[in-house]
Amino acid sequence: MKPSLTSVFALLIILFSLPAQAWFDFRERKAYAETKYPIVLAHGMFGFDEILGLNYWYRIPETLQANGADVFVTAVSNSNTPEVRGEQLIPQIEQVLAITGAEKVNIIAHSHGGPTSRYVASVRPDLVASITTISGVNDGTPVANTLDQWMEDYDSVHWVIDNLGNALSQVVDILSGGGFEQDLVASIHSMTYAEAAAFNAKHPDGLPQNACAEGPYEVNGIRYFSWAGARVITNTSDPFDLISGAGSLFFERTTNDGLVSPCSSHLGMVIRNDYLMNHFDEVNQFMGMHGILDTDPLTLFRVHANRLQREGL
Repeated sequence: MKPSLTSVFALLIILFSLPAQAWFDFRERKAYAETKYPIVLAHGMFGFDEILGLNYWYRIPETLQANGADVFVTAVSNSNTPEVRGEQLIPQIEQVLAITGAEKVNIIAHSHGGPTSRYVASVRPDLVASITTISGVNDGTPVANTLDQWMEDYDSVHWVIDNLGNALSQVVDILSGGGFEQDLVASIHSMTYAEAAAFNAKHPDGLPQNACAEGPYEVNGIRYFSWAGARVITNTSDPFDLISGAGSLFFERTTNDGLVSPCSSHLGMVIRNDYLMNHFDEVNQFMGMHGILDTDPLTLFRVHANRLQREGL
């Protein structure tokens, strides 16, 4: 029995409509994270862009780019003050603007990259459209506070951090091809409560007025966002969980991600401060290892890029 002309015509409509719909969905997905301004990723303490094939932002740039974002990974001193790191970041942002022709950038920063990016926004607001901090060390951390006190009380601790700690910083810098000055003692000191408060007095934009509150969403035309994790151990097979576990011992029964407390991370619009992730999961380390049922960092970054898009950023 031969098919009727009507059935053939209907089949052709279906065949041609499916690819069109698939193409529409593909285009929709490709533009999901397409922001107006380029995204600049700023790492934290002991951070880097890439070492021996291991990326600090594991699969995050690729995920954002696959969804339409223009992403640039920066590298500054892995151990130094926010001011020094910020001054190193500024020319890299200027280079991004020269390459893309954009007027500003969206900075997404992790950990000590938080105060580093806030410094940039404070001294060069013309370069920045938005700042997003992930577990930013805005009010300091008991880990740095205790280590700083130990360095003051015990010469042996100061020697170990100043010599062996800085040697590790130099190795990380050499392997990542950075060529930046390292100062681990100054880096730790900058994250003490007292030094964080002094820094905040000079660069207050986006910070909450009251403890654990939200800060202003916009200051001097720059939008501020933040999020953080609140779990210490997420995958016992992950070697970095040992670091977050050790760091959590410095906290006195306070929720934390292993290195930073949720309230210290608050800046501008607080998206959430209790994601099921530790300090390293927040940037998809180590190599994407985290709890099966815990928060997926790649999804967070995609959704936030879309948030920036919808905000016209």
